[in-house]
Amino acid sequence: PVVKYAIVVPDGMADHPLQRLGGRTPLDVAAKPHMDRVAHDGRLGLVCHTPASLPPGSDVAMLSVLGYDPTEDYTGRAPLEAASMGIELGPHEVAFRCNLVTVDGETMMDHSAGHVSNQEAAVLVELLNEKLGSDTLRFYPGVGYRHLLVYSGTEPILAECTPPHDILDQPIRTHLPRGKGADLLNRLMQRSRELLASHEINDVRIDLGENPANMIWLWGAGTRPKLAPFAERYGKRGAVVAAVDLVRGIAATLGLDTLHVEGATGYIQTNFAGKGQAAIEALDRYDLVFVHIEAPDEAGHQGNIQAKVDAIEAIDKHIVGPLLAALQARGDYRLLVLPDHPTPIDLRTHVAEPVPFAYCGSDVGAPSGRRFTEASA
Repeated sequence: PVVKYAIVVPDGMADHPLQRLGGRTPLDVAAKPHMDRVAHDGRLGLVCHTPASLPPGSDVAMLSVLGYDPTEDYTGRAPLEAASMGIELGPHEVAFRCNLVTVDGETMMDHSAGHVSNQEAAVLVELLNEKLGSDTLRFYPGVGYRHLLVYSGTEPILAECTPPHDILDQPIRTHLPRGKGADLLNRLMQRSRELLASHEINDVRIDLGENPANMIWLWGAGTRPKLAPFAERYGKRGAVVAAVDLVRGIAATLGLDTLHVEGATGYIQTNFAGKGQAAIEALDRYDLVFVHIEAPDEAGHQGNIQAKVDAIEAIDKHIVGPLLAALQARGDYRLLVLPDHPTPIDLRTHVAEPVPFAYCGSDVGAPSGRRFTEASA
């Protein structure tokens, strides 16, 4: 019999017990009957997707979820995003994540520049490319605050860079790139402040009480990865439902198809139902469907408990529930639900800790009889 596989990844969903929730986690207090059923009727446990030698980002963790060893296969975050944007990196080119951020004086206020829109961002990135781009430096507009810089110079850049979401409310000076080639990166970041601070788009954003996109932050550097295609490695044809460039880029790199969903944003406000529907329809054509939802991670970075609980409930209602019903109606199946890493509300950043997983379906062994929570796992 043909087995259908589905993996649902609510990004950053795992958390720490919170005083404001009476010592419980968002996952524990959320009403999520379908995830609880997956755990109750199936297997439940803990898994850590971040090797000790690598940073606890979705790039590293997501490769691990998909069955690749990040210690062997990971070259950096930006090249994976480049793949999703159709940017072919040359063998010696280095790609950098280029966030539009909000700084206030010397403090990192917002890693997303108030979730700047695609339209506004495109204008700003075009300006940066015009003023700072060259034969060896090119800026590419992406989605929202997430953009790319590709460096094709001969001088190696091996600088250590810090993700901006790890230094919220902290002074930027102590976290600027350092090491070989850092001078160039710091110069570009400094010049971006001069170009963006007085831009009319930011004047309007400030008037509207929104965070201005008044600086770029470079991080996540890497070269083109060499990954064996998923179908070759596992003998399964797969499709990915995701709104963020990183996950689409991993899909493109592994030869998995990406399905476009109208209104899927990669933010807290997204088309949950559309994602669930796309996943169900994909079961007709693929052996495996992989659904990624960024909303819990964004809520974690914002330190917003209610938004995290709401996101978990929406994922349960519009994605896990309908997908489970569709799989059961088909016969042999496996459904796995798990975050890639925790993004705890109290820390507002990713941590390299184990996450709970639950899977149910054909031949999975004795049921756990438990709810889907960190403590139960």
